[in-house]
Amino acid sequence: MNIGRRRAVAAMTSLLCAGSSAGSRAQGLSDRPITIVVPFTAGTGIDILARLVGEHLRQRWDQPVVIDNKPGASGSIGTQTVARATPDGHTLMMTANTFVTNVPLYPNIGYDPVADFTPIAKAATGDLVLTVNPALKINAVAGFLQRARAEPGTMKYASPGVGTPQHLFMELFKLATKIDVVHVPYRGSAGAVQDVVAGHVGTMVMPLHTALPLERTAKIKLLAIGSDKRSPQANDVPTLMEEGITGFNVDLWYGLFAPARMPADLVARLNSEVNAILALDPVKAALREQGLVPAGGPPQPLAALVRADLAKWQKVIRDANIKPE
Repeated sequence: MNIGRRRAVAAMTSLLCAGSSAGSRAQGLSDRPITIVVPFTAGTGIDILARLVGEHLRQRWDQPVVIDNKPGASGSIGTQTVARATPDGHTLMMTANTFVTNVPLYPNIGYDPVADFTPIAKAATGDLVLTVNPALKINAVAGFLQRARAEPGTMKYASPGVGTPQHLFMELFKLATKIDVVHVPYRGSAGAVQDVVAGHVGTMVMPLHTALPLERTAKIKLLAIGSDKRSPQANDVPTLMEEGITGFNVDLWYGLFAPARMPADLVARLNSEVNAILALDPVKAALREQGLVPAGGPPQPLAALVRADLAKWQKVIRDANIKPE
């Protein structure tokens, strides 16, 4: 984790401690630690979200909570660890929608997102936005489509890698609009963003919180949000559905899961605690700093989201003939 990320996590933890209330404490599960597995590196948005929830859960239950980063193999190493764990509430997983989208991309990934896990709660969402370098002189989605159709196969778009949400967003956009834009995959976001800003690649789908500072300094232009509603952080940016792309709804989502067959009373208890944590003002503020919006709600909508996303991205990956690197 870089120094800036360490400081951000430390500041958020301090904020959480200041916002905690001794009156909200309840009896924990046991004297054993609760482990929240994060199948990605420390300092990522998922990791920060897990630490926010974990710190408050520790305080509310007076029980140790450990964040265990298990990156590797597109998140499958940590995910498999949770799938094999005992469903007694002591092993949980905070993950993102790549947990679902990786399955049709890697048939031997070693877990089933529906059968092997118990959804606890949808924790947060984040917006993705279609961006372009200003040198393209494209100011709206209509202009983007006009250019792509006039020059098929010449426009290029960057992504952090094959199978990332940014890549799949653009491939779904291509299928929906019947355009030919060439994918240029990178190994991570930094190089991809740098090359779009430098004009080496013309366009990229970015998380909104990454794109906004670049847009404010006129390094990129924001064309449209992938979600079904405009973002409060960029209310002047239309959605793709507003721009005529019917039924387009792609965002980043984050959820808390447990191993399959967890008892219903334990699921309900964890869900209640996570919802209470996400409703706290310090948590909302900390997530907002990461470009995330708290979600919450019962487990059932998260279960339905996993099933729906699995079906949607299986079709996109098949129709776009996407292969792993």
